[in-house]
Amino acid sequence: MNKPQARTTPLFAITTPLYYVNDVPHIGSAYTTMVADAIARFHRLQGHDVLMITGTDEHGQKIQRSAEAKGVPPQEHCDAIAATFDALWDQLNIQYDRFSRTTAAKHHPIVKDFFQRVWDNGDIYLSKQQGWYCVSCEEFKDERELLEGHYCPIHSNKQVEWRDEDNYFFRLSQYQDQLKALYQERPDFIQPESRRNEVLNFVEKGLQDFSISRVNLDWGFPIPNDPKHTIYVWFDALLGYITALLDPDDDPTLDNALKKWWPINIHLIGKDILRFHAIYWPAMLMSAGLTPPEIVFGHGFLTKDGRKMGKTTGNTIDPVALVSRYGSDAVRYYFLKEIEFGQDGDFNETRFINVLNADLANDLGNLLNRTLGMTKKYCQAQIPAVSASDIPEDNPLKALGVELRDRVTQAYHQLNFSHACTDIFTLIQTCNKYIDEQAPWSLYKEKQQKQVEIVLYSVLESVRLSAYLLSPVIPNLSNKIYQQLGFDLDFNNSSQINHPDLFQHHAQWGILAAGQPVKKPKPIFAKLDPPTATAST
Repeated sequence: MNKPQARTTPLFAITTPLYYVNDVPHIGSAYTTMVADAIARFHRLQGHDVLMITGTDEHGQKIQRSAEAKGVPPQEHCDAIAATFDALWDQLNIQYDRFSRTTAAKHHPIVKDFFQRVWDNGDIYLSKQQGWYCVSCEEFKDERELLEGHYCPIHSNKQVEWRDEDNYFFRLSQYQDQLKALYQERPDFIQPESRRNEVLNFVEKGLQDFSISRVNLDWGFPIPNDPKHTIYVWFDALLGYITALLDPDDDPTLDNALKKWWPINIHLIGKDILRFHAIYWPAMLMSAGLTPPEIVFGHGFLTKDGRKMGKTTGNTIDPVALVSRYGSDAVRYYFLKEIEFGQDGDFNETRFINVLNADLANDLGNLLNRTLGMTKKYCQAQIPAVSASDIPEDNPLKALGVELRDRVTQAYHQLNFSHACTDIFTLIQTCNKYIDEQAPWSLYKEKQQKQVEIVLYSVLESVRLSAYLLSPVIPNLSNKIYQQLGFDLDFNNSSQINHPDLFQHHAQWGILAAGQPVKKPKPIFAKLDPPTATAST
């Protein structure tokens, strides 16, 4: 198998799924992409060389039928839907590095190259495929999986279709022992633990070879040595991750694609496509002589108001309407802080507003506003003439702040965004309690200027550190905080923040420079009114 190159600056590659373009993006797609962006941003903050990949999967029968229903060519349909994903990512302030499309010109040579390797390894053969097929899943289903009336268990309003045709198959069964060895040797390969157990149970029951071609389908790549067959969407789509690794000027060869970024560090996916990524994909890679990725993380599903979302029930969330109404930072913060990543999570608009008002408007925004106001009044709008060494170790803000970098770094690396945000807001809430208890306005009247300055410095520095560590989640609000504290750092400009020395400096408590001018306080997050109409459609 190929070996990763020796690395000086740490490399970090992360992917979202390549989203299927049968329809415009939904909130689940937005959720995965927001998470991937936050992870990528944190690694950039640490000075790592980062590649974030997202994109669209554009072949297959479902796409062909969707285009036919609209009366447009498949490519026109794909172009239109892919553009809606790109537009939403822009609204959500997603900083992806590559947008991979399986209809891109460079993708076909990669698929042919990979297919040939697997073919030469003897792992592809022609046989008869009979069974129930879900067009929406692009997958054959066991009879025992189906709902009554031959409905798909995932697309419960879609009946499966009976298929009886010649297909090319991949010898998945040959890789059962190798996959078991992979799962045993690398227990963190599939995360979280519940998904790992799900895969182990599935594999233990025995793996069946799976079909990798379809007949009577024009929309896709033909099998190289038998063009009557079209390559099955998953065998094509998964390779979009590899195509995305090509530099813009590279010739589209497998070797060129793999030379720097392979193996990918994290595939982020929804749990509905876990089997393809945690079983089929590593087996395909093994067949081609390639190292599997480091981690496949299958997160949970989202519900709305405690109920499953679906167009048929009308219980959906329009991500475009949501971010248009509340802004990208608000949406990002709620979904990353309030949902434990890996578990199922719920969206309720009233709770959404209450969380944002409590955390961003009140705890963080009001804290900054009133502390800057007192800094203007008591310290001539300058950072107080205090250094971290002047503040005793048992100061509650310093005690929390000096440990915060390590705690938050660990949480981000463990994809535990809820804990990261909670740890940071523990410091923010402690600031509010501390400033109320210390009452710098009273200290000022008592002419205890030094103590006033210690209180204000401790709070301002804690707010600064919180903003820095929250920047992967709420970059725009972090910018506002940093600007009001007198910095010109832009968390949306990776060239400004992507340096390990900068992280070592800014991620520690106690760096505010005495005498640094601060700006006039302005609210960073306007308090939201209760919803009068839902942001859902």
